[in-house]
Amino acid sequence: MKSKTLKENKNFRRLYYRGKSYATPCLVTYIMPNRLGDTRVGITSGKKIGNAVKRNRARRVIRAAFSEYEDRLDKNYDIVFVARSKTPFVKMQKVSQEMGKHFKELGVLN
Repeated sequence: MKSKTLKENKNFRRLYYRGKSYATPCLVTYIMPNRLGDTRVGITSGKKIGNAVKRNRARRVIRAAFSEYEDRLDKNYDIVFVARSKTPFVKMQKVSQEMGKHFKELGVLN
């Protein structure tokens, strides 16, 4: 299953205000059911994380970690991952481990 990308600001804001969230030192996950029949994913990394190189690395690491869980997730969810200041400095396996904890805590794994 290939997930779609969240791009519009209103969708991100809806998740921030109404979605369930779970945070760890490397990653924050917001999740909310949708009625579209597809999983949509958005990844953000703010300027607090560092320069463009670090922000891009943070997004790349999160995207790689998510690819491991993509097929095992329930459908019909909007998910936003927010990178934190530690994210560009950790390995993908660490982010993947934390992401797995988030998904189990939020109850969206098959």
